Amino acid sequence: MSGTLYLIPVPLGPGQPADALHPNILATIRPLTHFVVEQAKSARAFLKAAGTDHPLQELALEELNEHTRDADIEHLLAPLRTGHDVGLLSEAGCPAVADPGANLVALAQHEGIRVVPLVGPSSLLLALMASGLNGQRFAFHGYLPAKEAERRKALSDLESESRKRQQTQLFIETPYRNRALFDAILQICQPNTRLCVATDLTLPGESVRTRRIAEWKKQTPPDFERRPTVFLLLA
Repeated sequence: MSGTLYLIPVPLGPGQPADALHPNILATIRPLTHFVVEQAKSARAFLKAAGTDHPLQELALEELNEHTRDADIEHLLAPLRTGHDVGLLSEAGCPAVADPGANLVALAQHEGIRVVPLVGPSSLLLALMASGLNGQRFAFHGYLPAKEAERRKALSDLESESRKRQQTQLFIETPYRNRALFDAILQICQPNTRLCVATDLTLPGESVRTRRIAEWKKQTPPDFERRPTVFLLLA
């Protein structure tokens, strides 16, 4: 009988896991001995803070990140096949959402292995909740193209799709490129399109502001340099 793959949420920034996660989640984590993680070092720090029934050096941590080849993912299911429960960790937030862990979940589903998502912080849903934009119809697009011409086209297409479907469009950027993306949005989108900029969600410096493009152009840009940010727009 195979084990269970638990999808374990991680706080969105510095702080104690107990401040962001329900006690039942921490109780699920503690007995586990096998984990699939993005980075072993940060995962050990999280597990130490969350609490574990086993010495850290006895835990089996396998890495799954953007450098992992598709051919190397299948062996990560080995503990599950032999009856061990496994915890899948992202670096922050919920695993398998804009996260390489999705590939492992897909394989587990294919083999009929039980997959259990655990409740925790999701920057995307928190941003949508606080934006005041359409929460009935929305789509997440991950990272937009970094090249200027491709990014401009992507933003134009997203705005057109939003107008057509009345659909909130969500996307993210590498934090050091937040300003470049913000400036591109102001240049390309129509004055009446609403843009929400949600930064440092659940952290002390949290900021969620929704304005029309015309209003954003009259204001000082948000303080989001090198800070995790979710962008949402609704035409």
